[in-house]
Amino acid sequence: MSLMTPLVLIVDDEQSIQDLLKIYFGREGFVVACASSIREAEQALGRNKFDLVLIDIYLGEGTGIDLLRHVRAFNPHIQVVLMTGLPDVQTAAEALRLGAFDYVTKPIAPHQIVGIAQRAMLGKKLVEENERRQANLDAIFHSASDGIILVDSSNTPVRVNGAAMQSCGFILDTTGFPQRPEESGCGGTCRQTMARVLQNGSKQTIRRFECRKNDGTRRTISLSASPVFESNGSISGAVGIMRDETELVYLEKQVYRQSGFGGLVGGNSAMQRMYTLIEALADVPTTVLVNGESGTGKELVAAALHHQGGRRDKPIVKVNCSALSEHLLESELFGHVRGAFTGAVSAKIGRFQRAHGGTIFLDEIGDISIATQMRLLRVLQEHEFEQVGDSTPVKVDVRVIAATNQDLAEKVRLGTFRHDLYYRLNVVRLIVPPLRDRLDDIPLLVDHFLEKFIQKFNKPLSGVSPETLELLTIHTWPGNVRELEHTLEHAAIVCRSSNIEVADLPQDFLAAIHDRTEEMACSIDEEELTLEDALKMSGGNKAKAARLLGVSRCTVYRKLQDGVAVN
Repeated sequence: MSLMTPLVLIVDDEQSIQDLLKIYFGREGFVVACASSIREAEQALGRNKFDLVLIDIYLGEGTGIDLLRHVRAFNPHIQVVLMTGLPDVQTAAEALRLGAFDYVTKPIAPHQIVGIAQRAMLGKKLVEENERRQANLDAIFHSASDGIILVDSSNTPVRVNGAAMQSCGFILDTTGFPQRPEESGCGGTCRQTMARVLQNGSKQTIRRFECRKNDGTRRTISLSASPVFESNGSISGAVGIMRDETELVYLEKQVYRQSGFGGLVGGNSAMQRMYTLIEALADVPTTVLVNGESGTGKELVAAALHHQGGRRDKPIVKVNCSALSEHLLESELFGHVRGAFTGAVSAKIGRFQRAHGGTIFLDEIGDISIATQMRLLRVLQEHEFEQVGDSTPVKVDVRVIAATNQDLAEKVRLGTFRHDLYYRLNVVRLIVPPLRDRLDDIPLLVDHFLEKFIQKFNKPLSGVSPETLELLTIHTWPGNVRELEHTLEHAAIVCRSSNIEVADLPQDFLAAIHDRTEEMACSIDEEELTLEDALKMSGGNKAKAARLLGVSRCTVYRKLQDGVAVN
């Protein structure tokens, strides 16, 4: 029954009262039904959905209080008004305790009873609207894919949704109150964050921390917690939104695996092996030694190790050890106090302190002096150091990644590098392959750098010509990826069309290619040149091998399939 036409049940054993009230309510648009006894009233309640019931307290075989109990058990949303000609404090108190809307005495004036009924209908409407709103909120609360935890002012959980119960292992006690079972592996990050919110009254956000469930499963969670305020401004609790980003992190890593890690580009098998090792080492605090020729991207490898691990939100500090003298390097690494040496007019924080909680990358580690090596060894062993000019130890939590293009084992043999430091640095060695060992990555690298130069120079470059790409893939690249980048940058600057042609390449690069081609041509008598020789000379490039042999590329492919040598 709509609230626009409310349905009223009048329960009174006096027919005159029924008739009188029926007239009153009929005039106001109510639909009225009557009952003379509790039995009749119960039957009527079973047939219709009443909005309001007016009950006389004294009904002969029972009381209105008994019927009120039945109505409350039958449908708590029905509004009930009790009527009596013999008011009694005890029955009035009992009626209100059982949830009666009002308690009125006879005789009842028409405007009085109608006014009470209208107020009862308004109260019923407000209750139902509030319940609908609460039901909607509950539906949102429980259907949310993010975990939601509501705690009171003592940081005790009072409500949790299904996602939070699944993520954190909450269970409900017999009263429906959320209880956390015995925790295994939980670091308490969520509880500590909620406690800070309750204490400080400000929002707290923690991104991507590891959470281990009771079954040992490791999940990556982000948490956003906010205080809940009362109308007087006091904090009554806090609400935390937990987002499980485990799958997102996994997908991000898969994307990184396909195209590289943080600037590293390549799908070559050697690069894939390096990506796998970076993944394995990312969350391990051990020292890593990165070996590779100049220009291979050792700094990018160090950045990938940092940004893939748990220290990603902390600083990564880089030091080029070969660019500084011994005294300046010590000051840069460890800092100094005022007056430590001539020119030290103020104290300075060293890079180890700036990297606290994060990573320090020591490039060209093979160039540091023996004295600096000793100080660095202490940091690796004791996780502490002293500033230049001071004797107070400074504790740091820093992961060290070192890089060099030198043979440190040979330097140890020659006595220019401490063997104990070498073993400390060389706990895990990561070798970056030179570009000449992954020429099949050149098309990927070309696309990567051209995209960069399109943005940098605001030029509509679409790619490189096939002839240009062929020359790029037969070069030995002594400068590795850095040389390739500079070569393409030169070509992007001088290019007058959307496609980079051979003529756009630097002259020294073209001269190097010419010298290499002549060298390959002269190294073997052309009359005795075989397909195998040509492929070796061209670095596996079939088009170049075809030109060296004086045949078409199709012939080379056909002979490779047939296993026949070409003379």
